[in-house]
Amino acid sequence: MAEVENQVALPNALSLVNFEGKGRGLVASQPLKGGQVILRDSPILTYSAYPLKRRDQEGNASYLRYCGQCCKALGPSGSTAAALTCSSCSHSDDASFCSAKCQSLAISLIHSPWACQALRYLRNCYVLVDQQPDERQVQARYLVAAYNLAMYSPSAFQTLLSLEGSGTQDVDRNSAMLLNSIISSLPFPEGSFSPTVEMTASLLSKDRCNAFGLMEPFSENGGRTVRAYAIYPHASFFNHDCLPNACRFDYIDSAANGNTDMIIRMIHDVPQGREICLSYFPVNLSYPERQKRLLDDYGFSCICDRCKVEANWSHQDDEDEDETMEEDEGEMESDGENNEIEVEENDDFPHAYFFVRFVCDKENCAGTLAPLPPLDGNPRDIMECNVCGNLKREEL
Repeated sequence: MAEVENQVALPNALSLVNFEGKGRGLVASQPLKGGQVILRDSPILTYSAYPLKRRDQEGNASYLRYCGQCCKALGPSGSTAAALTCSSCSHSDDASFCSAKCQSLAISLIHSPWACQALRYLRNCYVLVDQQPDERQVQARYLVAAYNLAMYSPSAFQTLLSLEGSGTQDVDRNSAMLLNSIISSLPFPEGSFSPTVEMTASLLSKDRCNAFGLMEPFSENGGRTVRAYAIYPHASFFNHDCLPNACRFDYIDSAANGNTDMIIRMIHDVPQGREICLSYFPVNLSYPERQKRLLDDYGFSCICDRCKVEANWSHQDDEDEDETMEEDEGEMESDGENNEIEVEENDDFPHAYFFVRFVCDKENCAGTLAPLPPLDGNPRDIMECNVCGNLKREEL
């Protein structure tokens, strides 16, 4: 494990290191406490998760709109709710804003005159909107955002290029060639660079390996959709673990400022030198579901401690996992003096304690619980769910 020099300064609590056979990751540079905020990260870029031709537009169905700068929810399409727009845009999906501040910021950077013209062109590109799947249309949105970043914020673009993702193995070559041919036909400013298949493939790889979804609020009916995607300079370095020791919080519709910032908070205490990992999806997924999700979305298989144990379970074991957790709940005890997780090596269910203590039990939620940040240096016994936002007092 060797420390890596990073072009963007990290918080004092974290160090970027290179793990042999695993790549870069973040470790604790000092002892960390449960509830401690170890990172607040602002995105390099954001882009809509919706295709250019939204299927719910057919038949004039009503659908939600979002601020083109901060991604906050606006009123549904066709509503009388006031929203500022871009005078050059023919489609409000790409350029509706919740405030004059967001409108000004967007027009100076992410919704520049070039981006505005590019999106208008893509909406009229028959090959893209009528012959390609929704995923390809969203990728085209991302490429416009990335190439726009290269023109208007070169330093941020270089940060994007420094993130994981090679472009050779992480994306489909045919898709990269098609998208590059479409993007290359856009009216780039005179003197700017011309996109290449290699650069487009590399950018698509950065997106696949590093993008985080900005989610819709929790619904008691279950299921959350993605309203937008964001790529962050630091959060992208967190590796995955199916038993994470930190989790992500965001307050996209409630925060007054920096609402697209990602806040990483410790779930429990960890010592200096321990790797800090997130779970890239809900922790209650079964072993087969987790492995498929990781391979399909991120291109790797997980061999964390939990997966090593569950790899030996039968499919029936996976179905009975929740029942096992409930049975173990009454057997778990804590002395309340140390918030670190300690597991016996021969324990057949090393994650039982995690599920009991750190997984939200609200119906259809299964979010991850972490203590509220320490108050005046003192730990808190109030746990917050990072999905439904529910608060509960920890029972030790």
